[in-house]
Amino acid sequence: MKTRIFFRLLWVLVLVIAATAIATDLAARRGREPFVLIGAGAGLVVAVMIAGIGAQSIGQRLQSIVDFAQRVAGGDLSARIDQRSSDEIATVAAFLDKTARRLQHGFEELETSRKELETLLNSMQEAVIAVAADGRVLWANERMIRLVPSGVRLEMPLAETVRDPDFLRTVDLAAKTHTVQPARVSWTAVGRAFKVTAAPMPGGGAVAVLHDLTDIERVEKTRRDFIANVSHELRTPLTSIQGYAETLLDAPPGDAAVTREFLEIIRKNAARMTRLTEDLLVLARVESGEQSFKFRPVSADSLLQDALQNFQEVARARGLELEIEHSSSAAVNADPDAIHQIFSNLIDNAIKYAGSGTHVWIGAREAGQRLEFFVRDSGPGIASEHLPRLFERFYRVDKARSRESGGTGLGLAIVKHIILVHGGNVRAESELGHGSEFVFSLPLASAAVEVAS
Repeated sequence: MKTRIFFRLLWVLVLVIAATAIATDLAARRGREPFVLIGAGAGLVVAVMIAGIGAQSIGQRLQSIVDFAQRVAGGDLSARIDQRSSDEIATVAAFLDKTARRLQHGFEELETSRKELETLLNSMQEAVIAVAADGRVLWANERMIRLVPSGVRLEMPLAETVRDPDFLRTVDLAAKTHTVQPARVSWTAVGRAFKVTAAPMPGGGAVAVLHDLTDIERVEKTRRDFIANVSHELRTPLTSIQGYAETLLDAPPGDAAVTREFLEIIRKNAARMTRLTEDLLVLARVESGEQSFKFRPVSADSLLQDALQNFQEVARARGLELEIEHSSSAAVNADPDAIHQIFSNLIDNAIKYAGSGTHVWIGAREAGQRLEFFVRDSGPGIASEHLPRLFERFYRVDKARSRESGGTGLGLAIVKHIILVHGGNVRAESELGHGSEFVFSLPLASAAVEVAS
């Protein structure tokens, strides 16, 4: 194009020179040659000047197009060129400017889509990681970054981020076979189990999504253990009831003492099943939130006096003394009936295991913005390895003795969940040969957060 314009200017110059030559020839024939030569020379100079100015203008316009193209090639899509003429140069500049605008709009849409996708992936509960065909990590969402103890290293081999062989094998197989590969992976480094789905990417490599199975499997194991424990707890009294009932049916009538003894055994086992069923229902209601609680400010002293009045005679019948060791006038925001149930379970356990001729002490003491209640006995104590599991359902330190005493194995689990609903916590402190102390703390009424019933 530049050449075309140059030749146009050259053509104008040639016309000027030709016209000057013709005029000079005519003037020479008429005797005016000197004047014509001067005029022709002046015209030639003017033509050359006009051609130079035009060439300079064209060169500047073309240079602005070159500068614009260089900026676009360097990634500056906001560059613009403005040519207000209507010749070929302006037309080319307009097309280039329009192309730059379209490129900028396209890149802005791509960037917006990338940010939306990144936000979506980062909001996922699942961990996501993308790997190139050569095994380098391209990208990982925030869940994946938090999951890896040493952090995700981009542009580095996947094996430096995830060292689990099953995971690496699954991702590699998806990339090589171009098929979706599911797998279950136990990632030892983070102590969790995952369902991994690795899918091939169009440009090579693979993307892996890790769905955490740890909590699901823990809940499933808890459910299986719970069913097994309930079945076991029910089977023992049911077997006893069935056996003694069949014996009574088969035995000849006449021995009233034996009949009464067998019926008493049947009654005791039926009562044990009733207690187990009631405890299961209470625990289920408390855990699910269906149990309603009537919270109100109640003093520690009134709660302790209630416990003393209700269980003092029971303790004396077992040869023990129940005493209030320390009391407090401070109040907690609680359901008195629920606290009574807590004391019932803790004092009952203390009486069972303390032994005749010993003491059981109850009390309350302030601890900052909380009030700590305790039940302490002078019994044989509990080995330290049992303390962390005492509040689990059906966990027993001495299984045989617990069943003989009619325990269901759910009392301390009920205690824990009632206290949690009250915004408190519970713990056990014990040493073999030095008794046991169960402590539960509740927020003071002035500092307690109101709990919905």
